[in-house]
Amino acid sequence: MKIREVRAVGLRGATPAGGWSDELKREDSVHTLVAVHTDDGLVGIGSVFTSEALVRAALEVLRPLFEGENALEPERVSEKLHRATFWLGRGGTVTHAIGGIDMALWDILGQATGQPVGRLLGGMWRDRVKPYASLLMDEPEPLSEKLRMVAEQGFRAFKIGWGPFGRHDSRKDEEIVKAARAAIGPDAMLMVDAGGSDGRWANGYKWARNTAHMLADYGVSWFEEPLKPDALEDFVSLRAASPVPISGGEVFTRRQAFMPWIEARAFDIVQPDVTKVGGLSEQRRIGWCAHDHGVRVIPHGWNTAIGLAADLQFAAAMPDTDLVEYISGSAYVDDVVQTEWKLDEDGMLAIPSEPGLGIQLDPVALAKYADSDFLLKP
Repeated sequence: MKIREVRAVGLRGATPAGGWSDELKREDSVHTLVAVHTDDGLVGIGSVFTSEALVRAALEVLRPLFEGENALEPERVSEKLHRATFWLGRGGTVTHAIGGIDMALWDILGQATGQPVGRLLGGMWRDRVKPYASLLMDEPEPLSEKLRMVAEQGFRAFKIGWGPFGRHDSRKDEEIVKAARAAIGPDAMLMVDAGGSDGRWANGYKWARNTAHMLADYGVSWFEEPLKPDALEDFVSLRAASPVPISGGEVFTRRQAFMPWIEARAFDIVQPDVTKVGGLSEQRRIGWCAHDHGVRVIPHGWNTAIGLAADLQFAAAMPDTDLVEYISGSAYVDDVVQTEWKLDEDGMLAIPSEPGLGIQLDPVALAKYADSDFLLKP
């Protein structure tokens, strides 16, 4: 089975706010879907956290390397693409685009073999996983209202991030966390994401250490991105001093970027994003490296339904990945699939058992945000 064509289409019209200092608009294209078409008629889908224009440009560079390749060998093909384009700069657009192709090839392999991708990645450690509702922080009162609404949907775990947190003073930070804990109750999981990868992030080690002690008073399960994303030595020191687990890594690409951080024990929890890191092949390698070093792997998932489906399959195949991120209220997650996501009575999400990634895009719903013709046969 050969790769015949790779198409890309950007999602527009419902792009969720990112919390960035230069905020996204709903018409901005930062999530791009990829469809790999084969000569046998199978189509695999992937997702890339990069604008449509950049992904299309990357595909033009990659086209001579993937056309005619074996569509049933995702790891070999994606590694070939990485090695052949290292001189363009490891990471960034080309790496992201290769990850979208890789994801789609795993989807094709699952369809061709009649197996869910989780089993192909090594085996099914679980058939359901707890999703944590991920939403941006706000002032205490509106944040509390949002959290109560999401809790009514059945979520038992919540992550609040960015917004005013760390941008004013320590009193404001504690007011936000205190209100969030009161809204969800004492038994629900609560995680806090400072958003240190924001281009205007100004806080350093001392702020992060002091804030970590405050978060411990409210039973926070982890403190995410409390420092600038390249501050390796400060992360190592913070992890040693913090009473709550420290997480990060969402901006990194490929396993080579993660290795020094894992080996330095900079994180308690590492968070590769399948739509950035280079696909499921890279995510799995990072996952096992982290596992061998006693570091938990909880994937970053502020992306699309395809990214969520890939994370669910990844969670099935990793012994310690018992949580996945779920963007609360994103049309790109909730509205574009044929079968809606449903939480069970325990607040758990079933891992799709159908072949491939286990989801089908709804062309009619997708047409509201993109040209759904990219899924049609050439």
